Amino acid sequence: MAARLTECVRCGDTVARLGGDEFVVLCQEPCDRDIIDGVAYSLLQALSRPVTLLGQERRVGASIGIAIFPDDGKTERALLKSADTAMYTAKQAGRNIHRFFSAQLKSESLERGMLENELRRAIERNELLVHYLPKFDLSSGHITGAEALLRWLHPDLGLILPSRFLPLAEETRLAIPIGDWMLDTVCRQQLIWRTHGLPAVCISVNLSACQFYDENLVRTVLAALQSGQVAPGMLELEVSEAVLLREVTRSLKIVQDLKHAGVRIAVQNFGASYLSLANIRKVPIDTLKVDRSLMRDIDSPQTRALTDAIIAVAKSLSLTVIAEGVETQAQAEFAREHACDAMQGFYVSEPASAAEFARLLQLRSS
Repeated sequence: MAARLTECVRCGDTVARLGGDEFVVLCQEPCDRDIIDGVAYSLLQALSRPVTLLGQERRVGASIGIAIFPDDGKTERALLKSADTAMYTAKQAGRNIHRFFSAQLKSESLERGMLENELRRAIERNELLVHYLPKFDLSSGHITGAEALLRWLHPDLGLILPSRFLPLAEETRLAIPIGDWMLDTVCRQQLIWRTHGLPAVCISVNLSACQFYDENLVRTVLAALQSGQVAPGMLELEVSEAVLLREVTRSLKIVQDLKHAGVRIAVQNFGASYLSLANIRKVPIDTLKVDRSLMRDIDSPQTRALTDAIIAVAKSLSLTVIAEGVETQAQAEFAREHACDAMQGFYVSEPASAAEFARLLQLRSS
């Protein structure tokens, strides 16, 4: 990659390696944005050409952030920081592209830094909350479980939704301590519900990618179960199909270890990125959750046919099938007609606090 970079820059430009897979190209001659655009495009083209390693063809991509002196920084450190911020934006936009630094990015970078600092303190300040999205059995209408959803109630910013802070938590690996806290909280809450005479129901908890691949995951799960005196079968861990696809062999080993511990495993967002239905047979899961994007587009003949196939395969494998994101009567009827076991979504119930869920459970479990 270093050789390719040096081959396609202009005379007078400098190529350096910061470390790992990070490189810097310094263009010292004055030039306008169109020329810089051309340089960035050439770099991306050069890096994306196939590479043959041990007889196998591989491709390497790149994300490029661009900072211009002196507007984006008057020192080496300031320029690199601005370029790094722009590169992060390029990664978020889909990779294999380039982005220029801007005042807006600077503002977003400052906000991101502030959120990261605040997020690190959120657990010790008791700012994190868990809400519960009920799962309704389609044959009886009873609540058979719930999905635990994380919320952040900041004292100054108010309620911050996961879409705003979870990607940051994943990138900074704060998702691991946050996920550990959530597992422990959910199990302890189950103990509280049982002491109040409520029936035991299975609660599912989403695992982020870095938490799923954390070497301490099984120990953390067992400790949480012990803290809440929860039977392993009353905890279900949800993993997205994209995470399972990332490292199939390693994922299979992790799922097997979790199953050996006795907990249930669910694949969430199934159908969002079209994981091979054949691959599902290799993973010892218990539950398959039909992605909300499929339910949202259920009127499309193509989507309906795909969803039919997914449900049929899941049923043939004796999996529990849950329809996610049910928001309309038509979607609820589709789930019922196609023998889904349960559904969840705003059509039947919004996420509820622990106390609100306890009241719902009392009303809808008998």
